[in-house]
Amino acid sequence: MVLRDRSSDLSLTDLKRGSPVSLRIPPIQCLQTFEALARLRSVTQAADELFVTPSAVSHRVKQLEQILGTKLFGRADFSLTTEGSEYLAHVREGLASLQRFPSAQAAPGRRKLRLAVTPTFARSMLMPRLRHFFEAYPEIDITLQVSIPLLDVVAEDADLTVRFGTGRYADVEHTCLFKDEVTPMASAAWVRENGPFGAPEDLQGMSLLRSPLEPWRTWFAAHDLDWPEPTEGSSFNDVGLMCDAAAQGLGVGLVRLKLAAPWLESGQLVRLYGRSVPSPHAHHLCWRAGTMERWECATFADWLKSVLN
Repeated sequence: MVLRDRSSDLSLTDLKRGSPVSLRIPPIQCLQTFEALARLRSVTQAADELFVTPSAVSHRVKQLEQILGTKLFGRADFSLTTEGSEYLAHVREGLASLQRFPSAQAAPGRRKLRLAVTPTFARSMLMPRLRHFFEAYPEIDITLQVSIPLLDVVAEDADLTVRFGTGRYADVEHTCLFKDEVTPMASAAWVRENGPFGAPEDLQGMSLLRSPLEPWRTWFAAHDLDWPEPTEGSSFNDVGLMCDAAAQGLGVGLVRLKLAAPWLESGQLVRLYGRSVPSPHAHHLCWRAGTMERWECATFADWLKSVLN
């Protein structure tokens, strides 16, 4: 059974009567892209008409379908579903109404988005994907800042903030972006010199790199090791710095798998054990009340969740 989105039934009459609208209205760029693709039935031609890349066309249609909760195109030839045909009529009516206003001919201004993220999240998760966002939404300028909220290093005046923690944030609204697992990692040379590592107990007496962001007790407890949290050895307040230290052969770091992907893929780090355990913390996207009323903020939040899942 397909649940029909009430927003597709809205008309100018509904708005004049003051009918309550509880669902978020899709970004105008998504509606224009949907109309162009439905008319031209070609991603390339729609991209040329809208002066964007083909990937931007695909992403905007996907975002619109996610907002509405239904498929708009049914086949590879871009034929419309029943819901898509019905919605297209409403979209064209709405776009035509907007074009009757003189201000509709004015060039739209650029949107500004201030984003604060944790350092290793920016390096491993955001930066490799950010080009696709700029291609899909060239009208949005992003100011990127670094923050470490768990250690009270917080960027000021950010619209959206990525926090790594428990998710119990009373001061902001938030959504979980993704969870991760941790496992000990070191350089291949360090493992050859100090290994082999077959049992968890083989780590006893080894140089364990420390971070307040990822305590060793999580891994100890999962392996029934009654070991205290290490108090000696090098300590880092950034997971990326700890990965760099481990890659240089300074010891073993307890590292999150997703964040450590660049080091693992390049061979700078290797896993000591096959088993990983859930981290007690996760990455969350946070914002102040009312922020999601700005379409650039809601658009980035939708995009970020889609590319991380």
